[in-house]
Amino acid sequence: MTIGRKVALGLVVVDTIALATVLNGMAWARGILAFGGPIVEPLIIPLAALGIALYLIDGYKLHTDMLSLDYASQHSIALIAAMGGTLLLTFVVIPSGYPLQQSRSVVALTFLVLIPVTLAYRRWLYGRFQAARRERSIVFIGDPASAATFREEWARAGMQQPLIFATGQTGNTAPGIDAPAVPLPFSEILSWMRKGQLAVEAIVLRESNREVTAEMSQQLVDLYFGGIPTYTLELFHQVYWRKIPLYRLNQTWLFQEGFRTAREPVFDRLKRVSDIVLSLVGLVVFSPILLLAAIAVWTEDRGTVFYIQTRIGKFRQPFRLYKFRTMRPSSEGGPYAQPGDLRVTRVGRLLRASRLDELPQLLNVLRGEMSLIGPRAEWDKLVAEYEQKIPSYHFRHLVRPGITGWAQVNYTYGSSVEDTLRKLEYDLYYIRHFSFTLDASIVLKTIHVMLFGKGR
Repeated sequence: MTIGRKVALGLVVVDTIALATVLNGMAWARGILAFGGPIVEPLIIPLAALGIALYLIDGYKLHTDMLSLDYASQHSIALIAAMGGTLLLTFVVIPSGYPLQQSRSVVALTFLVLIPVTLAYRRWLYGRFQAARRERSIVFIGDPASAATFREEWARAGMQQPLIFATGQTGNTAPGIDAPAVPLPFSEILSWMRKGQLAVEAIVLRESNREVTAEMSQQLVDLYFGGIPTYTLELFHQVYWRKIPLYRLNQTWLFQEGFRTAREPVFDRLKRVSDIVLSLVGLVVFSPILLLAAIAVWTEDRGTVFYIQTRIGKFRQPFRLYKFRTMRPSSEGGPYAQPGDLRVTRVGRLLRASRLDELPQLLNVLRGEMSLIGPRAEWDKLVAEYEQKIPSYHFRHLVRPGITGWAQVNYTYGSSVEDTLRKLEYDLYYIRHFSFTLDASIVLKTIHVMLFGKGR
């Protein structure tokens, strides 16, 4: 069993103990346990809700930065969602007689107390893991050009671990740690590892690497069975950074494994049904907000309420997208809003920060032009430009665009071709790894983005 699985299993056990302790403590304080034993079997529902919610925000993965404020926010949102799910099942779905139905406050207070408790030991564990991880290096095997590219991506991702560049060839043994110009021979790195002079977490191998000899390949196999995995460069991007590296894209990329939405229509149909149901519910639930926002937009400058623009949808089909207008009428400027952009109205700034300007797109979802979750719907003029400059850009049109998506919650607002390239990596990851679990994860992360005003 790998370290990651051991940690995940350990966290599940500790979460179970924490939930049982806090819930029974709350029940005792409310007098529910005065004439009976501890609550055990009824814990299944809140435990399942807790586990699923934390799983969706990667709360069981050591690669998640659990010390960040972003994770603390997502953790809190996840537990509040778990509380809502537990209350819904307990008091609406399950017939009367279920032990937890004796007190809504016990269930609610249990999850509220669990927010700091479960976050505290995750932060402690992550701190310990990071301290140990700083001693374990990542070894990249490849030519100097690919090593330099990987180093740039490494820095962009904010990785703090030591990075060693290696080659299968023998020769110059100039320092290779954090110095891609002259990589170290892999045989020397292997010797350090065997002597206990170097701790390695994983090895990254460029797919087209021709330097891997038969002997070196066997050594990598031995290391793999010894607990040190070897990742292809593409797989490393997907496992560590959850995106698709653009260098791997070509005209046959679509026909590789994955792509359930493209290969199996049942997934697309299920997603469409959920879009219809949820968009209808959303229009009803948010109708007061929609009305207030419309009045606020019109009141500020007596201009049009909605901003309508031609966007490109699934299979490159154009459609008219609806948003609340956030800029002054007939304002000139670039296609992207910049920080402090004077074209944005006061109401528009609030709507953008909270993402409430996107709510009218529920109409586009209901009409089948968009999905709740998917790649961002881009302006037709920008799409024409991007498809000329980015050969792989058309792949993102395999699915309906979404109000929110994997790129939107993982990458800041993009305002250049370079930003579009970076976001495309996340969009393609979503298209390839689509699942309702990933969609649920995006929903929780989107709530975090809305609450902390990360729109522009």
